[in-house]
Parts: sequence; C-alpha cells; structure tokens
Amino acid sequence: MPWKIWSAERSGVALAILAAFGFSFKAIFVKLAYAAAPVDAVTLLTLRMTFALPIVLWVGLYMGRSAPSLTRKDWGLLVLLGLLGYYGASILDFVGLKYISAALERLILFTYPTMTVLIGVLVMGKKWEKRQLGALLLSYAGIGLAFAHDLGVAGDVNAVLIGAAFVFGSALSYAMYSAGVEVAVHRLGAIRFAALAIIVSTIATQIHFVLTQPISALVQPLPVYLYGAAMAIFSTVLPVFWQSASVRRIGSARAVLIGTLGPVLTIFFGWLLLSEPVSLPQLLGAGLVLAGVMLVSRRAGAAHRPVNPPAFSTEARPPQA
Repeated sequence: MPWKIWSAERSGVALAILAAFGFSFKAIFVKLAYAAAPVDAVTLLTLRMTFALPIVLWVGLYMGRSAPSLTRKDWGLLVLLGLLGYYGASILDFVGLKYISAALERLILFTYPTMTVLIGVLVMGKKWEKRQLGALLLSYAGIGLAFAHDLGVAGDVNAVLIGAAFVFGSALSYAMYSAGVEVAVHRLGAIRFAALAIIVSTIATQIHFVLTQPISALVQPLPVYLYGAAMAIFSTVLPVFWQSASVRRIGSARAVLIGTLGPVLTIFFGWLLLSEPVSLPQLLGAGLVLAGVMLVSRRAGAAHRPVNPPAFSTEARPPQA
C-alpha cells in the first residue's frame, strides 16, 4: 500500500487532516439526524455514546493491562473531566444545533483553545502573553461576523440567540475540560485517558436519558441509528486515534494547527449536504477564528523541531466534543 512507505511527516499530516475531517463532520451528522426524525438531543447523544462504548471499553481495558492502577484522585479527576467534556459540552452542543447552522456551531465551538488560555490565566495563575490577547480579539471578531450572517438569514432571531448561547456554553465547558486534561494525560496517557473519559461520559449520558426520557424514545427510524453510529465511529473514536497518532509523528503544535481546517470543512459540508447559505462575512469570520486559534497555538520553533515522543504520547490535544 502507498501509505506504508510514507514518511512519518507525511503520514502525520494525513492523520491530522483525517482527524479534523472526522471532528468537523459531527455537526453535520447531528443536523442530518434532526432532519431525519424528531429525535431529542439527549436521545441522540445517548445513541452516539452507546455506539462508541464497546470500542472504548476494549481500548480502556487493553491500555490498562500493564498500566498503574487508578487512585481515588485519578477517578475523581476522570469523573470531573468526563462530565465537563464528552457529556456536558456535548449535550449543550447537541441542543444548540437544533437552533443554529452547523457552520456557526463549529466556529463558536472552535473558540475553546482561546477560552482555555483565558482560564489558565484567570484561574490557574499562568502568565498572560500579548499574542493570547490578539488571539482572543481575532476569534471573537470572527464569531461576530459569522453570528451577524446567521442573524441575517434566520427566520427566527431568538432561535439563533438561544442556539448560540448553548454552543457557547458547550465551548466553555470543553475549555474547562481542556484546561484540566493535562494533569490526567500525564498520569494516564492520552489514549487511556480519552477512553476512560468517554466511558464516564457515556454512563452520565445514560443516567440523564433514564431520568428524563422514556425507554421508547430509543425506538427511532433507521437513519437516526446510522447517523448515531457514524458519529460514534467517524466523529468520536477514530479521530481520537488519528489525532494521537498524528501527534506522535509531527508534534502537538502542528497537529493543532492542521486541526484548524475543521470549521472550514464544516462550512463546506454544511453548504453541500445541508444547503446552509454561505456568505462573504461568514468566510471572513471563519478566517479570523482560524487566525486566532493559529496564533494561540503557535510555539516558537515548534514546527521545526524533530518529534520523537513515545508511543501514546502525553502531548495529544483532547479531541473536540
């Protein structure tokens, strides 16, 4: 096979692009599921997480065979981050997607790196840098342009405001998850942590479903099951592995920069598959958001240093909810 003779650099870039593609397609799958049947956000998220569960259970058990046992502190951190990330951020995101376009959702959600930096400065005592302020200004100027576009084409302005608020809450929840994930990843390793966090989130999602929905809500048309399974495999599990493998080959900084393709891909597929309108202000907004993420992710010389981290490197960025 041609890719078997690719260099680590080339395969790392390809894997980062695949991960960006998978994560960006999640919003498309959600919107397609909503169009296929009147399924609620909790039921759809339950299907996504339940379909992913067998795979992450196997990964968690496999990675834990020779790993140190989890302490009570480890479990506490896992529960907290699992509730913030794949459960909290995801449920807010799924609700928001009932009201706004996939393109606007992805742009708002993609501000989580700048939010993570802000949390680090305000809560964790990290040093503020000028480029971080520039990144925040660029990102939120871009969101403003994209938001103005959606308000201009929306039939219901209140719906856009409600949806944007939910997705902003999702981005904030994911930023808190991202700010705390470094400690857990160094302790558990990127893949093992991601698998265990997804397991915690799946249990939380299923409890939420049992408390708020009748079991009959799981009876859905075939397309909803297919979109739920597609989200689980192609927009949750596989991108986690692709991203981790990419980081091992090209480093976390370059993998994050390549991941900025995500909003652009979502805008394109939202136009192609969902007939979402695209305008110049929206594209300019996307460009500003990407510039902000690139600015906050850039490390001096990081793109030029040779990368040789160990297997299942702890450098991996957390996957997007």
